Amino acid sequence: MKKVFFLLGRFYSYFSAVKSQVDKIKRVIYAGYCSAKLKRLGHDTVIEPYLLGLAGGKYISIGDNCYIDKSVQISAWDSYFDQRFSPEIVIGDNCGIGAYSHLSAIKGIYIGNNVRMGKSILIIDNAHGASERDLLDISPRQRPLVSKGPVVIEDNVWIGEKASVMPGVRIGRGAIIAANSVVTHDVDPYSVVAGNPAKTIKRL
Repeated sequence: MKKVFFLLGRFYSYFSAVKSQVDKIKRVIYAGYCSAKLKRLGHDTVIEPYLLGLAGGKYISIGDNCYIDKSVQISAWDSYFDQRFSPEIVIGDNCGIGAYSHLSAIKGIYIGNNVRMGKSILIIDNAHGASERDLLDISPRQRPLVSKGPVVIEDNVWIGEKASVMPGVRIGRGAIIAANSVVTHDVDPYSVVAGNPAKTIKRL
């Protein structure tokens, strides 16, 4: 029986090593595929297969040594029905974006260096229509896209799981966004915010 378990252990180790190599090859191939679609993909940046969605890659730049987990959606929209936009998404160096996160821009999302994000993060600079009575009789999908301004996230920010960052927000350097927060206003540098809407709970 010991010999059987020994052989099974050896087989598992061999299988794991082979799988690791196959996964590494898949990442390299997928990075090449994404690089062809993006404005820039930095050195040593890993994008886990596969992105849930990628739109407007020519407006998207990702820096060096970043890690983008599986099923992330990144969209830079230059048109929507008869509307035209000039979007830009810039992600700095040494950033991490958790699985199932969603970034969407019609103006701009600017993320600094050393920014870390948990899973299921939403960062968006636009919405389907303003809160105006005459638009409410139109299907949300057919309402014009509007933006209150770009989103700016400065260096060394940590964004907890399932947090949302709304249009026109600037998050200052070194800030911490607690999990499940909805950030609707600017966040001061070196502060901690939490809640819906997010409020400052500590200044560091």
